[in-house]
Amino acid sequence: MKKGKKISGGKYNKRRKKKLYESPGQKRVVKLGDEKRKSKRTRSGKRKFFLLKAKFINIKTKKGVKKLEIKKVVETPADRFLARQNVITKGTIVETDLGKVKVTNRPSQEGILNGILIE
Repeated sequence: MKKGKKISGGKYNKRRKKKLYESPGQKRVVKLGDEKRKSKRTRSGKRKFFLLKAKFINIKTKKGVKKLEIKKVVETPADRFLARQNVITKGTIVETDLGKVKVTNRPSQEGILNGILIE
C-alpha cells in the first residue's frame, strides 16, 4: 500500500499542520578545517551545539584521552564521495599522527569529535 493513500486510491486529508518543533531543521555537514561550531536554542531554553568544521579529534587510549590533529579523511562507509569532499560522519576513518582513527559519535549533533584507534 502506498503511503498517504487509501486502498481505493483516495487521498487522506491531513488533520493539522506541523508545529515548528516538529520541523526537521537544516542538514549539517561537518568538514575538515579550522574549528567552527554553532548553537541552536531548543525547547525549554536549552542549547544544542553542533560542529560545522573540525580540525582535532579526541581519541580514547589506555593512558587516557588524547587530542590529535586530523591530517585527512581516509574513507567514509556511508558514501565514498563524502571522503573525497573531506566530510566527517559517524564511522568515518581519519588519518592522525598515531594512525587511523574511527569516529564513534555523531559530530553534527554533539559538537565534538570522538574516536578510537583502529591501527
